[in-house]
Amino acid sequence: MAFELILPKDKKTISNTEYAFFVGHASNNESITINDEKVFTAQNGAFAHSVKLRNGENRIAVKSSYDFNPKIYKIYKNEIKNIYKPKLVELTPALYKVLKDNTPLRKTPEDYGMNRMSHLFEGTKLIVDGEKNGFYRVFLSKNKTGWVAKDSVEAIPEEENAPKFITMKSETFKNASIHTLEFTEKLPYTIDENSDEILFKVYNPQAAEDSVYTVNIKKPQKYFYKTVSSNGTYVFKVNALPYVENALEGLNIFVDPGHGGTELGAIGCLGDKEKDINLKIALELKNLLELMGANVYMSREVDGFVSLDDRVKMARENGSNIFVSIHLNSIPDIKMDIHKNRGTSVYYYNPNSKQLAESVLDSITTGINTRNDGVRTASFAVIRPTDYVGILVETAYMTNPLDSVLYRGENFPRETAKAISEGILNYVNPCK
Repeated sequence: MAFELILPKDKKTISNTEYAFFVGHASNNESITINDEKVFTAQNGAFAHSVKLRNGENRIAVKSSYDFNPKIYKIYKNEIKNIYKPKLVELTPALYKVLKDNTPLRKTPEDYGMNRMSHLFEGTKLIVDGEKNGFYRVFLSKNKTGWVAKDSVEAIPEEENAPKFITMKSETFKNASIHTLEFTEKLPYTIDENSDEILFKVYNPQAAEDSVYTVNIKKPQKYFYKTVSSNGTYVFKVNALPYVENALEGLNIFVDPGHGGTELGAIGCLGDKEKDINLKIALELKNLLELMGANVYMSREVDGFVSLDDRVKMARENGSNIFVSIHLNSIPDIKMDIHKNRGTSVYYYNPNSKQLAESVLDSITTGINTRNDGVRTASFAVIRPTDYVGILVETAYMTNPLDSVLYRGENFPRETAKAISEGILNYVNPCK
């Protein structure tokens, strides 16, 4: 039996990427060449190889030592033309309001990346004074601006009287602090962090260009926080991670197996589906965490589709302190290096989750001997919320032949789950 290609799926395709990616598996002792370049094959037959594309039609020949007639793939690469760069249009300052809760206020006029400053509430009043790339520029103060998507706000009539500040107070408890700022209207706010403090700021530019109300909150060692609003009242609550005396006793942990149902995730060199491996690891992790005393909740325990919003909603409804999303990685359309594009990486979004990400990564790479692919930041929907400590674990690369030997091993789900659970324990209770 000759080799099987998993990717590309079609022999004739159109691409906008710089490289074409060939993923598949060969039979015993079968040698594979792609455009006369010999391809590395792992001990289980898995292989992956990238081919640089030129503009126009690319003819790529995949040949097996078992068959002198190569398989020909034709990939047409579209020429990337100069991308239009939108220009800033200055606007006469006007009053707008936010149309729905959870509207991102961004640092830049782009709908991606680590550029979120806060999530605004429905009815928040904004001063708009510019437009660029489908976004409005929001005037916050003389030294600060933000951006909101144009379709997330609407213009409203100018008001004679600016919103007014009413009161501000802070209360401190054993494991939490609550900070309340009250205004007559909903106003824009931002949340910043430095090494020691969380800075919660509310802006009232209708009153004055330097009208900024700031609460400086000393950060607990391990923490999460949440902002709620009713009319013009903002309540900002910072919680220290609950003290745990024995293992993970009483801690609420949400385990999220990535993908599911019609959402397959990445496909491996031998045809494995990421969603299935994610679930196996997650179920093992659930059992181990429960043995440590944690209350464990899951986004799915069977093969079914769950939306990103529902995963976050379930975690919040169960009062989760820690959120762990389980995935396997895939190599993007770049020049592949099988020795570099492999191993375990752990992602976080909010600074409060970095320490957990580091602990889990160290535990996995030590426990199952994967390559350390680093702790990284990313704007993944399930780890953006601030009201839990959230990480996304890429345990190995689905499309790396060397990693495929690892994740296809019988003990991989159990050993990976064990390493993740120990990483969580070392974060929560480093002395245990």
